[in-house]
Amino acid sequence: MPTDEDYDPQRKFRAPADEWDPFEKATRAEHPEGRSPRSRVLREFMRWYMRRPGAKLPTRPPAGPWSEPSQSAED
Repeated sequence: MPTDEDYDPQRKFRAPADEWDPFEKATRAEHPEGRSPRSRVLREFMRWYMRRPGAKLPTRPPAGPWSEPSQSAED
């Protein structure tokens, strides 16, 4: 089992709870294994966004309860 030393240092990332919590459920649906699927998906997106060689846009899960608009999305 991985230890904290096997992971990158934590970074601060601000996201509304009504987006962050459903994002975890969506990432777990697509990537059920591992410690932090949210972090993995964010890293994949960042690499793709910066056009790093070989980077691909992260795979999205099928629509689920997380697909409904949140309160903050309507602001």
